[in-house]
Amino acid sequence: MSVPSTRTEPASPTWTPAVWIAGVVGFLGSLAVLAGSLSVGWLASISPVNRWSWLIPWRTTEYGVITGTVMLTLGCWLMFWGWLRLGKVVRFSGRGGLGIVNITTAAWSLPLLACLPIFSRDIFAYIGQGRLMVAGQDPYESGISTLSNWFQLGADATWAQTETPYGPVFLWIEQFVMAVAGPDDPDLAIFLFRLTAVAGVVLIMVYVPKLATLLGTDAARAQWITTANPLLLISFVASGHNDALMTGLAVAGVWYAATGRGLLGVLLVTASMGIKPITMVLLPFIGLLWAGRGASWARRFGYWFLTAGISGLIMVLVGMLNGFGYGWLTVMLTTGTGSVPWSPLGIMADATKVILNSLGLADEWVLSAFKTIGRILSVIIVIWLMFRGRHEHLMQRLTWAFTALVVLTPIIQPWYLLWLLPFFAVIGIRDDWQLKWVVFTVAFFLAFGAADQLFVWQFLGIGDQLAHLATLLSWGCMVWILLLDPWTSSIMKEEWHVRPALRRAVARLRRSERTPDETSPRKTKTRQGMTPP
Repeated sequence: MSVPSTRTEPASPTWTPAVWIAGVVGFLGSLAVLAGSLSVGWLASISPVNRWSWLIPWRTTEYGVITGTVMLTLGCWLMFWGWLRLGKVVRFSGRGGLGIVNITTAAWSLPLLACLPIFSRDIFAYIGQGRLMVAGQDPYESGISTLSNWFQLGADATWAQTETPYGPVFLWIEQFVMAVAGPDDPDLAIFLFRLTAVAGVVLIMVYVPKLATLLGTDAARAQWITTANPLLLISFVASGHNDALMTGLAVAGVWYAATGRGLLGVLLVTASMGIKPITMVLLPFIGLLWAGRGASWARRFGYWFLTAGISGLIMVLVGMLNGFGYGWLTVMLTTGTGSVPWSPLGIMADATKVILNSLGLADEWVLSAFKTIGRILSVIIVIWLMFRGRHEHLMQRLTWAFTALVVLTPIIQPWYLLWLLPFFAVIGIRDDWQLKWVVFTVAFFLAFGAADQLFVWQFLGIGDQLAHLATLLSWGCMVWILLLDPWTSSIMKEEWHVRPALRRAVARLRRSERTPDETSPRKTKTRQGMTPP
């Protein structure tokens, strides 16, 4: 059977049968994820859901958890297949394409609202930290183990002695949720935290198309890459990560700053910092957007000071109101231990340890050394991007500065990459190796998430076997969808265009070296693609 090409396949902005098929398959995948989560998703031990008679066999028998693992895994890949198929049958240009993507995304999200937490247990940490706030304790100084019965509320033991890494605004949200839900209703608390994350997803859905249109990128395509993405929907809706709200506020703030409303942009990005302080890196570029095209160096420095002053004053006032002062800043600078095997610094640190061990040398210092090097290098990159590059490439500079801060750390959780995806989508992701890289990354972390963090009672003794089963199913689905399926495999089989991309990057680098000042009056057409400035 011949493989249809993206360039020749008919596409339409209307609800054709092909569009319906993609949407229905993704929705069935979302329903399967919901069903699987009821078997191997996470529950607090005090949750009354544990005592539902019809659910007990689904969670406490080998047959039940095996079936649940299969359904959860296959559901993830049905969503993935529907996502890729949707991207091939919808004509993105025009308002109709954006509407189709929005409706499909909303439909796929609905079953995930009812999921038990999957892919991560962080939402249970929110419950514990909210209880700390209600009890009048400082989450920047105390771990949740200071609470009575903390383990019964589902939090991972790693949070027992760990200070919160979240900003002071999210601490207020945690306190409000726990004040409403009470200390003994973790299920209601989870639902309320999930609604908070959904609010972030809605912000992303609203402002990604706006920002893409402003930058001359196809709005519907940017929306498809970002919010219809199954990794984003599972991580932000089913898992309920507060990163959704952080990202949504950041994207909204950038859009307002880019459209001449700098003060509102600063306020929204500062609110994003209040969820997770890492979006502080966006503030210098918000200041440049506020200063405007052709701004003198004096004007740029003036707006940098104004942006930093407004944001800093707000955070000081928040610290005074909640009594925690600069605890969020201290935690931001000191948290983060260990590494993950897919981070660049983690890979280099592990390789260095292997070499040192083979020579009989001590290796305890390696990870901290690489972590320090990564932080210094990321700061250098951010400062360089603040001062170098033309104004019309300001969004690219902002995106790559944010990327440097995320990538140059030993710990890169799958949902951390979702912080960056909206920004890359709005500056433009080409159909060559760039889109393939996004697709591969989503597939990799779906496979990882489906096998990781499965809840299986210890007395069953098959936790490792279920992880292997999920991994095997994921590999089979990946091979079929990306290499064999006639409708979606063309995404990976078409031209990668790596060499031309490298030649263009070298040419742009040479031109930028000949044009060091961004105040040049030349007008350059916005280019689509993940192009370094």
